[in-house]
Amino acid sequence: MTAPQPPHPSFGQAFGYWLKLGFISFGGPAGQIAIMHQELVERRRWISEQRFLHALNYCMLLPGPEAQQLATYIGWLLHRTRGGIAAGVLFVLPSLFILVGLSWLYMAWGNVPLVAGLFYGIKPAVTALVLHAAWRVGSRALRNGWQWAVAALAFIAIFVLRAPFPLIVLMAALTGWLAPRRFSGGGGHGQAGGAHAPALIDDDTPPPAHARFRWPRFWLVLGVHLLLWLGAMSLLLAMFGQQGVLTQMAWFFSKAAMLTFGGAYAVLPYVFQGAVEQHQWLSAAQMMDGLALGETTPGPLIMVVSYVGFAGGWNTAFLGPQALLAAGALAAAVATYFTFLPSFLFILLGGPFIESTHGKLKFTAPLTAITAAVVGVILNLALFFAWHTLWPAGWHGRFEWPAALIGLAAGVALFRYKRGVIPVILVSALLGLLA
Repeated sequence: MTAPQPPHPSFGQAFGYWLKLGFISFGGPAGQIAIMHQELVERRRWISEQRFLHALNYCMLLPGPEAQQLATYIGWLLHRTRGGIAAGVLFVLPSLFILVGLSWLYMAWGNVPLVAGLFYGIKPAVTALVLHAAWRVGSRALRNGWQWAVAALAFIAIFVLRAPFPLIVLMAALTGWLAPRRFSGGGGHGQAGGAHAPALIDDDTPPPAHARFRWPRFWLVLGVHLLLWLGAMSLLLAMFGQQGVLTQMAWFFSKAAMLTFGGAYAVLPYVFQGAVEQHQWLSAAQMMDGLALGETTPGPLIMVVSYVGFAGGWNTAFLGPQALLAAGALAAAVATYFTFLPSFLFILLGGPFIESTHGKLKFTAPLTAITAAVVGVILNLALFFAWHTLWPAGWHGRFEWPAALIGLAAGVALFRYKRGVIPVILVSALLGLLA
């Protein structure tokens, strides 16, 4: 007997699920997508397997966190614009509050021996995690000699020539556009097949009326998002001036949001270059500790920008030495707002438009080339972490053998035994405390 089609969930029911997802979305994009697939496709049947993967394919072509964008996309299909906004906001809001609390504990008591010992073990584990990310992305993205060459050149450009990340992205995209057939077949997911219980949004369900491309809606959505960006930026300019810390953060994270092709690990080198080296909002060691916090909290890993904002606000004390917590929390909110606002624009504005270009080589080849370049960039990030972890005082300083052994153990756990991020981080923290 065929199962009946599930009823359409109310906005309140969907809101409750998106809120729950915000608290349990551990494991990076792969884990978060798996959680949504199990709940939305298999258990609730709000969307079919094929339509779920089709939406995911769209999100993988966009800059930004694909799991958060996928939640926004499905929420938008189910309950129009308010559904997309609710799903996207609730995906990151719990993580923001948790990260602000953890960042405050770290900045206020990070030098306490107990906390310092925990982070001594977490840092080499993070190095192993980044190296594992480079291998994971590379195993999927590098399919021929051209793609290997782009990855190698990207590594040389950022590691040896210190080229800015946006330039690397631009050159990779140009290579893919000029030689599209060399970059075909990158990324994406296969189509599902076989019989399945009927879903609310099934394989043959026509797109709802609000998901069809219309020029009036296009200009309305674009105008609203521009007003949200310009309004917030104008307020910061009026309150703090062009050189104010929050104004600089708003502009910097707006640019970072447009460069997150390939996930958070791809844009982290750009965040390093800007936040640590250019603006000096925080130190390299603080940045590494922030990535560790981001790895152990729910939500997309790019939420590490909330920590970067908090640390920058705390270190610069732009509200005065008596208001460090307020400065950090306000800066974290600014960094999060300007990082994630474009993700809503890409889904609410581009969903219908991207559907019409999906599968066209001239559109996908530049993005495939960017993904190849991302592999080299992530490898550079792993080496950067390793250097600051194993030689914290520089090449002429002491080599940290305990940290090296912890990093090696974390690498074995990840590569050989396929352990999850959270167990690896926790065990490494305990080992660091013992060391």
